[in-house]
Amino acid sequence: MPDQYHHGVRVHEINEGTRPIRTVATAVVGLVATGPEADADLFPLDTPVLLTDLYAAIGKAGTGGTLARSLRAIVAEARTLVVAVRVEEGADAGETTANLIGGVTESGQKTGMQALLAAEQRFGIKPRILGVPELDDESVAAELITTAKKLRAFAYVSAHGCETKEEAAMYREAFGAREAMVIWPDFQAFDVDAEETRPLSAVAKALGHRARLDQEFGWHKTLSNIPVNSVTGISKDVFWDLQDPNTDAGYLNAAEVTTLINRNGFRFWGSRTTSDDPLFAFENYTRTAQVIADTLAEAHLWAVDKPMHPSLVRDIIEGINAKFREWVRLGYLMGGEAWFDESANSPESLKDGKLFIDYDYTPVPPLENLNLMQRITDRYLVDFADRVAAA
Repeated sequence: MPDQYHHGVRVHEINEGTRPIRTVATAVVGLVATGPEADADLFPLDTPVLLTDLYAAIGKAGTGGTLARSLRAIVAEARTLVVAVRVEEGADAGETTANLIGGVTESGQKTGMQALLAAEQRFGIKPRILGVPELDDESVAAELITTAKKLRAFAYVSAHGCETKEEAAMYREAFGAREAMVIWPDFQAFDVDAEETRPLSAVAKALGHRARLDQEFGWHKTLSNIPVNSVTGISKDVFWDLQDPNTDAGYLNAAEVTTLINRNGFRFWGSRTTSDDPLFAFENYTRTAQVIADTLAEAHLWAVDKPMHPSLVRDIIEGINAKFREWVRLGYLMGGEAWFDESANSPESLKDGKLFIDYDYTPVPPLENLNLMQRITDRYLVDFADRVAAA
């Protein structure tokens, strides 16, 4: 005991100072799919499975359902971690939708997409890029967005069943969450199982493409305008012109639907979410908020239940500001700062064990609308004679 009588020397170890903060893993895909012929040992029904070797997983995914096709689309973009949940195909579309949405059994096991919520406790990682390729009708998409909110993840959903751009724009109106992006139409690619070129889910490509961008650029880069791999076409005609907003692509983007274009490779075109809050209009704004929140919260488990001396508060604030400086230096943020607000931390709240630390940040805006101001002038003709003489 510190106050116990002792005739000699004691050493008291004081572990104070800032702690390094590690950014949470973002390139983790959460996939919900069907695969009636998949290996039941590797892909048990309604159970999250962590896939680290996607090529090996494809070999055991079978040829039916959406599992193998989705995994091939993902691995063509990036070798990344995938948390996969296989659900049973129903006798009809309604039963399949119910299986995809899932729930909780009497024993407490989560089923369908709800099983994604168990991934962090099972594997120590959280799926942050969510999709249900080919099967994400409006009901499935709505529930997937709810799951994304719980996980602080981002959901990519298709304008399911829409045949025209006008239908896709109306479909997007069904959603108002910052955690989702609507995509229309699909890609086309050669299917090795069907031995023919057929539509390929743009959502499946978005999952792998988002993971690839996180790995190569960072979570501050939007999905838009980077060539995707292993596709040969687009399932619907989409008129696009870089300089004209009055096109199919312009119409869809104005309706906050991400579309697909072909210019020096096939690309996603559009960065907008379905948010009803302009502060989170862009995909990277939402993901930036999610990454910062989870990174700073998870990094301070060590501080919970520590004696709340002023030195502890200083250590927390200095650690957060050091992380903000790192993110700014790497180009992930425009700026950010944490501080102690005395007015928010009354003696009563401090006595109750509550501490409030404020911080703000500015995400990096995407250059969505570049305006080049072109002018014609005769000022370069003023010294025409002198230039002739000099020649």
